[in-house]
Amino acid sequence: MLGYRTMNRPLQDQIRRVTDRIRERSRNSRAAYLAKVERAIEQGPGRAHMTCGNLAHAFAAAPVADKTRLAEARTPNLGIVTAYNDMLSAHQPYERYPDLIREAAREMGATAQVAGGVPAMCDGVTQGQDGMDLSLFSRDLIAMASGIALSHNVYDSAVFLGVCDKIVPGLVIAAATFGHLPAVFVPAGPMTSGLPNDEKARVRQEFAKGLVGREELLKSEMASYHGPGTCTFYGTANSNQMLMEFMGLQLPGASFVNPGDDMRDILTKAAAKRALEITSLGNDFRPTAHILDERAIVNGMVGLNATGGSTNLLIHLLAMAKAAGILIDWEDFADISEITPLLARVYPNGLADVNHFHAAGGLGLVVSELLKGGLLHEDARTIAGDGMELYTREPKVSGDKDVTWIAGAGISLDDRIISTFDKPFQDTGGLKRLAGNLGAAVMKVSAVAPERHLIEAPVQIFTNQPDVRTAFQTGELDRDVVVVVRYQGPKANGMPELHNLTPILAVLQDRGYKVALVTDGRMSGASGKVPTAIHVSPEALDGGPIAKLQNGDMVRVDAGNGKLEILDPTVLDRSFTAPDLSDSHEGLGREMFATFRQSVGSAETGATIF
Repeated sequence: MLGYRTMNRPLQDQIRRVTDRIRERSRNSRAAYLAKVERAIEQGPGRAHMTCGNLAHAFAAAPVADKTRLAEARTPNLGIVTAYNDMLSAHQPYERYPDLIREAAREMGATAQVAGGVPAMCDGVTQGQDGMDLSLFSRDLIAMASGIALSHNVYDSAVFLGVCDKIVPGLVIAAATFGHLPAVFVPAGPMTSGLPNDEKARVRQEFAKGLVGREELLKSEMASYHGPGTCTFYGTANSNQMLMEFMGLQLPGASFVNPGDDMRDILTKAAAKRALEITSLGNDFRPTAHILDERAIVNGMVGLNATGGSTNLLIHLLAMAKAAGILIDWEDFADISEITPLLARVYPNGLADVNHFHAAGGLGLVVSELLKGGLLHEDARTIAGDGMELYTREPKVSGDKDVTWIAGAGISLDDRIISTFDKPFQDTGGLKRLAGNLGAAVMKVSAVAPERHLIEAPVQIFTNQPDVRTAFQTGELDRDVVVVVRYQGPKANGMPELHNLTPILAVLQDRGYKVALVTDGRMSGASGKVPTAIHVSPEALDGGPIAKLQNGDMVRVDAGNGKLEILDPTVLDRSFTAPDLSDSHEGLGREMFATFRQSVGSAETGATIF
């Protein structure tokens, strides 16, 4: 699709070693997966095996011209899986996309149909609410719903319309499961910049202190989240978009174009056309199984570290890789983090938002710098063509609303936002694995000041967020403290994000106390300056050591050395009794997810039911 030529360093040995380790670990599961995919490919397009009655049902409602093409089965039919809803700002733009995609298909003499819709939760709406208990489980439900959409077996390729936290991972799991089909991911872009993120954080902290009221807080929030598109901080949604480019499932430079920009519609049509160009009916067949290999997964891990991405992806990427027969673990992330420099400063790791990041050179510049440093598999296969060099380029309007890709800026237009491989913001990546006698955990360290990488303090135990807030308001936490919030793991209550704790803990830290959070739950992809050991495994409900802690026990959270430890090992000899968690298993649909809670795996293995 795109040509390239540049000089880059050879692949670094540690990247090669980690990739080889993953390949060896995954030998059997990957072989079984590829064998399944090859059987499906050998059967040819699904429509060739259908009865006339099957086919008549599949295109009964199609326009006459489309119906003729579908009946002849000589041109590809594109399936659209959409996570559209108009409550979720990032997904509201998708309302128009099916029409654009159908139009693009007809321009190529092909067809496109909406195969199905999938649910799409907004974690911003459910933060601190009971609905958040369904958030993580929605990922696997989205994968299953996508599977139902594609099971009609009348599609030669698929486009996936999704952006946010659990939605993209769920769609990727489905795309990998239907690995015999090509898959192109189509973003909607970030909302335009509103109230600066640091100002929003300041108002939140003042509200936590009781210095401003709810009216001023709401005014601030509405000035931050004010229009169509993703939230502009570098949380899970925007980390997802980065991953789709680094893993070769999205067109180069497509991630951070605003919904109202003319280029957005042009890229959407280009994505549809590309999905139709790479079917088995053409000369450039690129099934998803051949894109999602060990190289793509490692490239994604490098990108996550180099940009200080969301900790949620340390769960999701495991589940995505597993769907393609690839087995990765947190040690792989840790080893890659050791040699991956932090090249981006985007809120909460800096003051810039993703629009500023995109303007400064964006993902294309980060890819270019990582290639120069020998940190990416340059030869990875992508939907755009062969080689990651394609992803250093940026899209430009060409002719009559067409798109072409040209060389990117090549240098940072703001070195406070994007730095170079030779002069990074820090020498190691933004994510850290912690392990010790308290279990395994992860921490996003890119926004944590170095002097706070080691916290040693007595613990205060909680089993929910409201009790932490009450303890804060009564002054019980005005001291050096490790706040432990347990029974928040996937088996306990679906592993909700605990983002509402961020302003409280930030206030305590600003008062001069040494503060850390330890939890078997999750934090938002926007987790910031407070050291936070999350995803603790085994979780409390599984008998993990976190369940045996008592108020006053001393715990060390040491990001520098990757340690998470109870200082008195006799704590491990205690017995424990799990609290009654039934209140978090009822209401707002939580009753329907009992089977998920019973069958879900640990965070350390992707917290998946598959």
